[in-house]
Amino acid sequence: MHILLVSPRGFCAGVNMAIHTLEAALQRYGTPFYVFHEIVHNNHVVKSFREKGVIFVDTLEEVPDGENLMYSAHGVSPAICRQAQQKHLRVIDATCPLVNRIHQEARKLAENGYSIILIGHAGHDEIIGIVGEAPEVIQTICTPEEVDTLQVPDEQKVACLTQTTLSVEETEEIMAKLRKRFPEMKMTVSSCICYATQNRQRGVKQLASACDLVLIVGSHTSSNSRRLWELALNQGVDAILVDGVEDLDISRFQNVKKLLVTAGASAPEWVVQKIIEMLKTKLGATVETVEICKETLQFKVPIKHEGE
Repeated sequence: MHILLVSPRGFCAGVNMAIHTLEAALQRYGTPFYVFHEIVHNNHVVKSFREKGVIFVDTLEEVPDGENLMYSAHGVSPAICRQAQQKHLRVIDATCPLVNRIHQEARKLAENGYSIILIGHAGHDEIIGIVGEAPEVIQTICTPEEVDTLQVPDEQKVACLTQTTLSVEETEEIMAKLRKRFPEMKMTVSSCICYATQNRQRGVKQLASACDLVLIVGSHTSSNSRRLWELALNQGVDAILVDGVEDLDISRFQNVKKLLVTAGASAPEWVVQKIIEMLKTKLGATVETVEICKETLQFKVPIKHEGE
């Protein structure tokens, strides 16, 4: 078996920033240390921090007054920020700057009287945070069919935003239908889907058809990892999404001559390498790295409390 190992893969700048922020905060403030939702959607990352004493919570009622709290990479709503202030929590914000940009746009659009169509998966942490900026004017959709059901007070004042981790192709399909329904629709951010999501999807799109199987490394809770898996399947190529080497059934690779391996933006590289080593050891696999593009973006690590 020959493995095509896609580059770039795995951690994006936002995930790197969030993880390094939490590591630095643990060194600076110790434990107990609370994080609102999973710091990133990866079981290995979350488990490693739990073992270090981090407590992940889904409500601020779980956090004692005055404690240290970090917002995850997916961002939070203004209501959560207000609640944190009321509880006198010492907050470090590890929201991805690309997600923060969408929050800012949502606030600006709402202030200027726009109805906002938000393309994304209702219930996802990122979407909950963005909707919280202006729930009275934001409607969330995730399929082209839902465009027909939209009702807005002024069709001349409609704007569109998207979740950062969506399928590029599926989002373009929805956008095309939105533009037809609302010709004057405003798209204030050229592309809300983050660069890393697009790059990882591009790798699958360019290389999957030449392979017998696509192996995506990432947790099932990870939106961008699931989009990679769906993209491969939609191209008619068999694909599997695995959290780690423990999920692999070696018999699955018996008739695979060429395997494409990539990883979602929240999947650690050490997990990828562990899988590669197992395939080399048990199947004699050879590995070829295929670089789609280079990623150099980095975000500053905020290691102090807000206002400190």
